[in-house]
Amino acid sequence: VQLQESGPGLVKPSQTLSLTCTVSGGSITTNYYAWSWIRQPPGKGLEWIGYILYSGSTRYSPSLNSRTSISRDTSNNQFSLQLSSVTPEDTAVYYCARYDLEYFLSDYWGQGTQVTVSS
Repeated sequence: VQLQESGPGLVKPSQTLSLTCTVSGGSITTNYYAWSWIRQPPGKGLEWIGYILYSGSTRYSPSLNSRTSISRDTSNNQFSLQLSSVTPEDTAVYYCARYDLEYFLSDYWGQGTQVTVSS
């Protein structure tokens, strides 16, 4: 399984950050996986943003819930992140990953993409 993030590397404050993760080697509708977005701000640890389940249901971090939307395009085997009203504190490396719901671990990750929020 391979995951690849894509999207703008620079976003202006107050705008919406949009990223897409393209998955190959496995379907995003296969039981029992969740497809996650995770980020790492500079000098800080990993922060879970949310995921979309194989069923299409979504779960978000409580701290980001009001600004987060994760959706999917099953025909292209992609899932996407939208984070609205961004500030410089949203600057981070953003990763997509597959989460195995049976073994409770993220077993495949994308390489990550740097997103900077700046005017």
